[in-house]
Amino acid sequence: MSQQAQNDFYKDEQEMVLDYAAAVNAEIKDLFAAGADIVQIDEPYMQARPEKARQYGLRGLDAALAGVTRTTAIHICFGYAAIIHVRPSGYSFLPELAASPVQQISIETAQSNLDCSVLQKLPGKMIILGTLDLSDMAIESPETVAARIRRALPYVSADRIVVAPDCGLKYLPRDVAFGKMRAMVDGANIVRQELKAR
Repeated sequence: MSQQAQNDFYKDEQEMVLDYAAAVNAEIKDLFAAGADIVQIDEPYMQARPEKARQYGLRGLDAALAGVTRTTAIHICFGYAAIIHVRPSGYSFLPELAASPVQQISIETAQSNLDCSVLQKLPGKMIILGTLDLSDMAIESPETVAARIRRALPYVSADRIVVAPDCGLKYLPRDVAFGKMRAMVDGANIVRQELKAR
């Protein structure tokens, strides 16, 4: 939020980040009080502006999660595929989250064909593994999704993977989104059966 807001008040950007973090912290606690099981923060600017993320982004995330004892996740976003068409093959800011109190990290691997070796730098974190390419209207086959899941398995154990789309589905027609989600479930089942057979 600090990277999207016009700042006419703060002389120090870090102070603004920490004030936003205090507001997010209150909202997270309210969501858990209302019955949420998991609260996920969407964060596109740590990836887009890694130097600022290293300067004070992590401090802001820690402040947003201060005193939160329930399960939290952070989605490190490349941006909606319908808007941001070119993806890097790796994250400019991801291993830094290893020391963060957030328990789950949501990453995009499908559209960027991400080098999944970076996952070994996040020990102890649940990985929400993006497996659907939302820049492509074609519905993946379950085998394509299974192959995307398998790419992560050398670097993170299966019990630490939650299979997911890369990002939001809001720019896809309903039938395409449904077909992709069905392929995701079927692809996860393929890998699950493979792991049981070992």
